[in-house]
Amino acid sequence: MQAVILAAGMGKRLKELTQNNTKCMVKVNGVSLIERLLHQLEAYNLKKIVIVIGYQGQRLVDFIGTLGVKTPIEYVNNHIYDKTNNIYSLSLAKKHLCEDDTLLFESDIIVEDAVIDLLVNDPRDTLALVDKYESWMDGTCVKLSDDDDILEFVPGKKFKFDDMKSYYKTVNIYKFGKHFSKTHYVPFLGAYSAAVGNNEYYEQVLKIITMLDEPEIKAKRLDGQLWYEIDDIQDLDIASSMFATGDDKIKALQSRYGGYWRYPKLLDFCYLVNPYFPPQRLLDEIKANFDILATQYPSGMRVNSLLAAKNFGVSIDNIAVGNGAAELIKSVMSRIDGKVGIIRPTFEEYSNRYDKKEQVIFTPDNADMSYTAKDVIEYFGGKGIETLILINPDNPSGNFIPPADVMKLAEWTAVNNIFFVLDESFVDFADGDDNSFISQELLDRYTNMCVVKSISKSYGVPGLRLGIIASGDADFIKFIKHDVGIWNINSFAEFYLQIEEKYKKDYAAALKKFKAERARFVAELKKFGKYLRVIPSQANYLTLELKGITSGEFVKQLLLRHNIIAKDLSGKIISDKQYVRIAIRDEADNDAFIAALSAMLKCK
Repeated sequence: MQAVILAAGMGKRLKELTQNNTKCMVKVNGVSLIERLLHQLEAYNLKKIVIVIGYQGQRLVDFIGTLGVKTPIEYVNNHIYDKTNNIYSLSLAKKHLCEDDTLLFESDIIVEDAVIDLLVNDPRDTLALVDKYESWMDGTCVKLSDDDDILEFVPGKKFKFDDMKSYYKTVNIYKFGKHFSKTHYVPFLGAYSAAVGNNEYYEQVLKIITMLDEPEIKAKRLDGQLWYEIDDIQDLDIASSMFATGDDKIKALQSRYGGYWRYPKLLDFCYLVNPYFPPQRLLDEIKANFDILATQYPSGMRVNSLLAAKNFGVSIDNIAVGNGAAELIKSVMSRIDGKVGIIRPTFEEYSNRYDKKEQVIFTPDNADMSYTAKDVIEYFGGKGIETLILINPDNPSGNFIPPADVMKLAEWTAVNNIFFVLDESFVDFADGDDNSFISQELLDRYTNMCVVKSISKSYGVPGLRLGIIASGDADFIKFIKHDVGIWNINSFAEFYLQIEEKYKKDYAAALKKFKAERARFVAELKKFGKYLRVIPSQANYLTLELKGITSGEFVKQLLLRHNIIAKDLSGKIISDKQYVRIAIRDEADNDAFIAALSAMLKCK
């Protein structure tokens, strides 16, 4: 067996990275694509590796000469690489294709070893490697029969999103049997090039061959093995995170702060949303209006505040809408002065927006990181704070102060002329029917208070970036509205506010279902009492105190062995104990976490 690698292209979309280098010399985590692939191929004792070069060809040859590759390498030069496409590059290697069974690669693809193993070890002679279509993929797709026949090639221009569940993406890695190359591929390659020209793609030839009665080529389906095609700097960034190892992989993923749809096999227990809302009908309503929402400006702040006021039952003068709660928090923290009371550990967005020297910190001294309204009043009384910030339930502890006791804090802060910031982004997940302070009566009573709520977290729509802030102080809300942009939310977010009220019963049912699942999940986790302790929580997340393993190692094993990402709290909780935070997802995902946990602990 031999390998053919197509490496003649210019890689213009990688810009300065390919200004003086070939595309396959671009590095992913410090190792060039060509170096990685050549060393992977060394394991298969190939007779030779044929590389079709073009742009910066001599530079590539010189570089490969430094890599110590033992497998014989032959080069084929595409002198007109800037006027042709890969069909011409492959035609230059047609003599080699007819000499032996061939593994065919494009040089801009990075794969894990298991991908090549899968192809080489399959007993079938001629295979096209394919993967189930995901939203991050681009290019030619195929439809398959149950026995791996390629029924249809679907180029980008004929891609139908309604059919995408039936599509497989070609990985652009193939195994051509010697007989297939001689009798099928090379003859058709020559005929197609003569008829259509050289500025085409070699997959077009495969498309024609699959129409024959006996095309000989079958599809080989991947099943979770990693690969990525690198065409631009965004691809390079994603590939770097996908193929990072150990701590670097965790840092690379967490530093993205989302966008995990690009990693379809990843199970996200790090970020916190409602697992049972929105219902499919709500999503379908948004989809039905997609075209107009994507092509129309959203309304300004006044209209969107009116929508929020209608949904939450308060005056338009007492509520504002934000591009997520984060935008509102930034605005709030720019408005306040003096010492600020903060309870730790907590959600750090408020703290990060304020001078550390002006922060007065209360850290509960107990195993559950719990505290009451009385604890808060006793600690901050006499400390001279001008603002008190309360996350309720708190993050990551899940500590919850019931409404009657929050009322005591509101009264205490009012008497002492303290501005009270109440963040209730997770309050809907707490036990009880109505724990919210977003009511006109309470806002009017405590004009020293503002209430922040993340719609993203409570309602399970983080992609819409929605948050609200409410206060009885109309001048304060007026400041917020002027401080953020007039079009601070998009049309999809506005439309959600427009239709959300119709789904209140669905939301109530989702919360009920969630609370039952939280109880079940906690009970399952408590069975691992020898290895961890579950800290009581009234939110949609749990903090686990680990025993016998560091939080860093725990998170690393979850990710590398089970493709689950969780939150290492070592940077948030300064302690000799080890903590991680995990989201509470739906039953299937929570069971997957329990299974991964069981497998990890058996390996200890």
